[in-house]
Amino acid sequence: MLLLTVVGKRLRPRSFWDLAVEVALIRPGPIQGGSVHPYLRRRRGEPWQHDHPLLARALDKTLGVTLFQEQVMQIAVDVAGFTAADADELRRAMGAKRSGRKMDLLRERFYKGLSINDITGDLADRIFLQVKAFSGYGFPQSHALAFAHIVFQSAWLKLYYPAAFCAALLRAQPMGFYSPQTLVADARRHGVRIRRVDINQSRVDADLEPDPGSTGGQAIRIGLAVVRGLGTETAQRIVEERDRGGAYGAIDELTRRVRLTLPQVEALATAGALSPLEPSRRAALWSAGAAARERPDALPGTAMVSPPPALPGMTAWELMAADVRFTGLSPDGHPMQLLRAHLDTLDVLPAAALAGIEHGTRVLVGGAITHTQRPPTAGGVTFVNLEDETAMVNVVISSGLFHRIRPVLLASNAIVVRGVVEIGQGAISLLADQITPLDLKAPGTKSRRF
Repeated sequence: MLLLTVVGKRLRPRSFWDLAVEVALIRPGPIQGGSVHPYLRRRRGEPWQHDHPLLARALDKTLGVTLFQEQVMQIAVDVAGFTAADADELRRAMGAKRSGRKMDLLRERFYKGLSINDITGDLADRIFLQVKAFSGYGFPQSHALAFAHIVFQSAWLKLYYPAAFCAALLRAQPMGFYSPQTLVADARRHGVRIRRVDINQSRVDADLEPDPGSTGGQAIRIGLAVVRGLGTETAQRIVEERDRGGAYGAIDELTRRVRLTLPQVEALATAGALSPLEPSRRAALWSAGAAARERPDALPGTAMVSPPPALPGMTAWELMAADVRFTGLSPDGHPMQLLRAHLDTLDVLPAAALAGIEHGTRVLVGGAITHTQRPPTAGGVTFVNLEDETAMVNVVISSGLFHRIRPVLLASNAIVVRGVVEIGQGAISLLADQITPLDLKAPGTKSRRF
């Protein structure tokens, strides 16, 4: 989420250590181990002290909370008198599949070391249980620092080179948590212009084009390979032939120079990639059948190509649905834009408007579902991320409400949520109390479910 919410003109300096702690903290293990809330309270200034002074060297840097494997090893050395070899054995035990049994075998050695330092009774039990509980979710400090480094570098690139960063993510698909539609929508909200796939302009994959009106002076051109049914190999042949013989002037010329199947020509037409050759997508589709019979090894003009009749233009909904179905994204805007006038009459707020709403206010928000999560550590709570043309918002659904509206939620690609705005430490979420389906009429839109 960090990479999609970097805003402003400058990236506020933060240490890699702060980021590393956050990376290690927001994981299932620390949540199950009860480390998250104590750390956050102490980070905000709550007074605290170590259970024993000998814990200071290991736990000072994380405010008395155990987060890393190295800290447990240090506790074993400082508090229980383990040697470095013994501590490494403890580390291996924590990483083993049956670490609980191995940890029990180390119990006697650990307690004996504690008693030498006059640590007995309840205090000894608390320290051992802290170490044993950590065995289920040990995380190396080196990994957290490496992750933090990647997060910082990625956030820096996203802030200062947003077009290049988004294009790189599009080139690397499938990957990551967010779909190409969400990545493109986020880039557009940050002022990056997105240009649709074009038979005479697009490369194989997403690329950059100069554009003074776009953030950073560069726009993103969607690549040919994203067109459904085309593939990288065919896209490469189209680009290589264009580079060698010049731009394509007509649909039948394209198919005469590059061998394409009928479904591939139809996909290019429906996606709008043939608009330089035929502005009307329906007219391009009409010509696709005859054009597909043109072959590089056949005499030109042997396929009978009749001019298309006067066909009605596609509506905005049909154009956007075609974009999403055949390229996986809508380059010209978000589907929610087409519903905004209707949503305004229902008092449904744009997601970005929540930043100006007071905590505890009940509001209506609508959007496309990008992903749904129900982590086992959340006590039955379900988290849904909604996206509209202005921003994204995290919706929190209680266990009871989820079971009541489960069929609606699973069957819908977009919803309207009534709920209470919750603001805490700069984060805004919506605690849902009512959910109704919203038909986006864009059949290619998909979300990441659970």
